[in-house]
Amino acid sequence: MTMKYKTLQIATLGLGIAGFSATGISTLARQSDQQTQPDNTRNNKGDNGKGGTTADQQANNPADRELAKKIRKSIASDTSLSTYAHNIKVIVRDGMVTLKGPVHTEDEKNAIGAKASEAAGGNDKVQNELTVKAS
Repeated sequence: MTMKYKTLQIATLGLGIAGFSATGISTLARQSDQQTQPDNTRNNKGDNGKGGTTADQQANNPADRELAKKIRKSIASDTSLSTYAHNIKVIVRDGMVTLKGPVHTEDEKNAIGAKASEAAGGNDKVQNELTVKAS
């Protein structure tokens, strides 16, 4: 067998593997697209009930905006909290804080509640409606 023929065989084998890999990746991408996308609709429906506090009820006065910002900054700067915890809803209305959304543990729920209470000036100004996500 000549050197040119061996090189051709190796090159052909390489192209075959590359083609298989590209095909495999393409198939995985199509399968991923076909999977159900995350949907939080069911979780958010509970917010629509009478008296339910929703993010669109966030007050637009400077004091409430500043308090919400302070709480969010405190939560975001705590690297011990999960991504879930970093993405909770903080709603401030007339100095009253409502916390909503899922967290991974009861400890996270309590830590976030404590941060909000500290920023708001007491536990009586915080309604902690965080839910612990079942693992």
